[in-house]
Amino acid sequence: MNRDLGKRIIAAVTCLLVLAEPMVLSSCKKKDKSSDKPADYGTYGADIAREIATNFPGRKAYSSDEKKTGEYIEEKIKELGYTPEVQTFQGADGGTSNNYIVKVEGTGFYVAKDDGTFELEHRTALIGTHYDAAILPDYLEESDEDEEDEEDEEEEGEEDAEPTEAPKFVFDGISDNASGTACILTALRAFKDYKNIAYDVCFVFFGAGTDNFTGAEAFYQSLSYDEKNSIDVMYDVDSLYAGDKVYASSGFKSLISSRKYEMRRKLYQAYDVCFSNTLYTNYGFDLYYNESGVKADVNDDGIRDIFNELPKTISDYKVFDDRMIPIVYFESYEYNFTSMDQMKETKNLSLQDYGGIIRGTPADCSYYLDSVLVEDDYDRNGDGEIDCSGDRLQIRINCVAFIVIESLLKGSDKGMTPAQYEAYMIESTRQTYGSSETT
Repeated sequence: MNRDLGKRIIAAVTCLLVLAEPMVLSSCKKKDKSSDKPADYGTYGADIAREIATNFPGRKAYSSDEKKTGEYIEEKIKELGYTPEVQTFQGADGGTSNNYIVKVEGTGFYVAKDDGTFELEHRTALIGTHYDAAILPDYLEESDEDEEDEEDEEEEGEEDAEPTEAPKFVFDGISDNASGTACILTALRAFKDYKNIAYDVCFVFFGAGTDNFTGAEAFYQSLSYDEKNSIDVMYDVDSLYAGDKVYASSGFKSLISSRKYEMRRKLYQAYDVCFSNTLYTNYGFDLYYNESGVKADVNDDGIRDIFNELPKTISDYKVFDDRMIPIVYFESYEYNFTSMDQMKETKNLSLQDYGGIIRGTPADCSYYLDSVLVEDDYDRNGDGEIDCSGDRLQIRINCVAFIVIESLLKGSDKGMTPAQYEAYMIESTRQTYGSSETT
């Protein structure tokens, strides 16, 4: 009975705090006063994405460029005033890579106990992305053959021959996943302006994500039993640039009917952050969800599922989804098709060299994507002043970073933030004295 009472208390407090949300949230965060626009983070993230792509294009798992990218991330973290933990791990073939981890302790949540009292408990939100990149084997072989042919032609050609035309593509993984890496660094930078976050927040840059998510698995296995049980949600950001729209999705464990809402609640909170702020008004940014409705066995359990609010792409989130941890996966894609076989990243006619697929192909190339996707800055509100970037990469990195950090303010299903608990205690005292006066 006491357990039921505790649940009713939490439910009642939740309803109360919906009405008091503006007051409660204003006490939970401190925003940069230099701009009234949400997600106004400038070119910081987009610059980082392009620097990673340009300087470390060969970021294959366990490679020299992957190592250099990790060192670059480490320096960026230190510039923000944090001390990163460097976690070294080994792949199945003996290669080594690193995870870069930043942990920020929160205020905790007041959780109802069986006897009706409350106890302060720490819950964790993970925010992660992989920083490596690789061409899929089929395209890599094709590229290598092309390079060999070009070298042979150069040897056979005359010394005074005209220089050959520059290749259309030079893979550098600007979308997958320099963009996701830059987004998490942007979120970490923005996080410094928020005070009294209840969650313990763990930012993780995974190495060897393209090697069956080895970095994410190594990170999870390094956690203690209590640390694993404290995780409420994992936010995973991947390949934001090339796809037609930005989607947020839940994990495949949310297909379990008895756990669907529990496993998707954090997803719905992310949508709420996007829609309750002025991201579209200021930037033309929308957060979509897969609503294709295609029926298919998407998780290989022999049952035809409704393919809604789920991704086709498998990424680092799988490590956590497999352990029944709610995930929110951000990616750019295009799910508006009538079958799963048709689904791809883009319908853009200028990006169809590989059938609209960008990730893992030579088309994931910064100068190629920039030439197609970057537009001129423009006057969005019609007041005669240029006020909106035409850089899709900048807009998406900033808006997703904003959504992830603001989602933390939605709190935990397990308990109340200190501000919420204080409001609850004040209301409980008021109702108690009010009841005694009328009896």
